[in-house]
Order: sequence, then structure tokens, then C-alpha cells
Amino acid sequence: MKGIVFTEFIEHASSAFGEDEIEDLIDECDLPSGGAYTAVGTYDFQEMVTLVTALSKQTGVSVDDLIHGFGVYLGGSFRDRFRDFFDQQASLFDFLDSVENHIHVEVRKLYANAELPSLKMVSRGKNEAVLRYRSKRCLAQLASGLIQSAANHFDDHVEVLMDHAKDEFGTFADIKVQRQT
Repeated sequence: MKGIVFTEFIEHASSAFGEDEIEDLIDECDLPSGGAYTAVGTYDFQEMVTLVTALSKQTGVSVDDLIHGFGVYLGGSFRDRFRDFFDQQASLFDFLDSVENHIHVEVRKLYANAELPSLKMVSRGKNEAVLRYRSKRCLAQLASGLIQSAANHFDDHVEVLMDHAKDEFGTFADIKVQRQT
């Protein structure tokens, strides 16, 4: 997993729960990297699982809620860093439709070995879109938070719902984004 995700997670967790608490958490987790992450590094995904699980135990916040909240935070960070991706689109649904075939293509140019999830538009109407999320990392809650953050950027009031399923290609989550009118 790319280091930028780790550095952003540590920053978010420190802001939400306190810098000292997160430093103690990292020390207690006995991570192979020692918890010293750089944005350009690559780290074992299991370290993120360890951090989130320990943070959930420490705070009493569910793993799903922690991951979703981090997704909202990370979306804001991505928006600040990569504003052009947002500015090129007229609406939230246009932006979401561009993730798989534009944004992920550009990310792979920067990080050739990035293991990105698939996020494909399955259906799209005026007030509802359904995206299919596939990843071996099963971080649909992170995707949901990123979508919520994008909706905030476009000043679009939405409800984000998820259905998990399995087909011949493996497990996936259909993420339904409904505009609140």
C-alpha cells in the first residue's frame, strides 16, 4: 500500500484522537516498519489493518466507522493535492464516472506499482448512481468516505448506501449514491 495512505491516516488519527495517543498506539503495535512512513514508500497492507484494529479497540469506534471517517478525510486531502481532477468535472456523478478510466490511469502513471481498487459506474440517473467497488483489500468503507468527501466538494447532498455481494469474479460492493432533494 502506498505510503501516502499511511501518512494521511496517521495525520488524521492524530488530529482526531491526539498525537500522543497515536504515537503510543504505533509503539504498541510492533509494526515491521516501526511506524515510520513516508508518502513515497510502499508498505504492507497488514500494517494498516493492525493500526485500524488497535485504534478501534483503543477508542471504541468501530473499524467500519474509522475507515469511513478516514475516507472522508483522505478525500479532502486528495482534493487539495489533485484539484485538477475535481475541477475538470461539472458534477459529482461526472467526477465519480471519471475515477476508473481517468483518475486511476493518471495515478498509475505516477505510481506504476500501485494496486488500486476498481470503481466502475454501473448505472447513472439524474439523482442516483451505482458504482461497483472491487478490491482484494475490502475497503469499501474507505471508498464510501471518499465519495462522501467528493459530494461535499460538489456541494451535493447525498446518501451513500452499500450492498455486498459475490459473483464469478469474487466479492464486490455496489455503492449507491442517492441525491437528497
